[in-house]
Amino acid sequence: MSPEQYVQRKTAASGSSFYYAFLFLPKDRRAAITAFYAFCREVDDVVDEAVDPGVAQAKLSWWRGEVAAAYGGQPSHPVLKALMPWTGVYGITAAHLNAVIEGCQMDLEQSRFLDLPGLMRYCHLVAGVVGEVAARIFGQTQDRTTAYAHKLGLAFQLTNIIRDVGEDALRGRIYLPVSELQQFDVKAHEILKRQYSDRFRALMEFQTQRALRTYDQALDLLPQADWRAQKPGLMMASIYRTLLREIEADGYQVLHQRVSLTPLRKFWLAWKTQALGRVC
Repeated sequence: MSPEQYVQRKTAASGSSFYYAFLFLPKDRRAAITAFYAFCREVDDVVDEAVDPGVAQAKLSWWRGEVAAAYGGQPSHPVLKALMPWTGVYGITAAHLNAVIEGCQMDLEQSRFLDLPGLMRYCHLVAGVVGEVAARIFGQTQDRTTAYAHKLGLAFQLTNIIRDVGEDALRGRIYLPVSELQQFDVKAHEILKRQYSDRFRALMEFQTQRALRTYDQALDLLPQADWRAQKPGLMMASIYRTLLREIEADGYQVLHQRVSLTPLRKFWLAWKTQALGRVC
């Protein structure tokens, strides 16, 4: 299996909404973003699939070494073999990749965030930086587009946190800030035991409205000159905002299930954004 086939399978197998946006890209940009996304999945899987934290730590250390070797001209993993030809073309630096690893490192070291600033530091590493790299690959021409891409990445991560509350609880993690749990009088053990309440639903409504505001803020930052180039990100925004509305309409039933859109609906939303040039 070639490195290119490996990253294609890794990305497609993830079932991510991002995959549907990639389909509309020109060949070279699609190859670059597929390889970069596969890297993010590989590193994230180290933590999600970890049984022994010590083993996960060792694997993340290996990835740091692999990034250094790759930028020294000697990649060994198929993901970085597929990615390295595009790093110079799209300005993808070792610092970008190491930021993703650092964010996953945080998952190993803490399972709670005391407040929103702490959570946003984590989101910056695992999503904001990813958004910045994606914008470069998509064809960014304006400096101001970086702020849009970073903010959009944060919006995606906030959406993931809302969607995955139940799954994360099974791993002993709660990404909702402790200060906000206290604000709504929701106890951590209630989430870990998947106990619904009006207090929990109020908390999730609060999280959802913040995520929706973050999408609006991101879109307001996107320069008109880069609107067409950044359509893949806008497709993802359309899919993720629709997902948030589904979660809201379902009464925030996220503790016992993972709410998702069908592949056909994701493709339809992506196509509408491509064809109509607006976010649903």
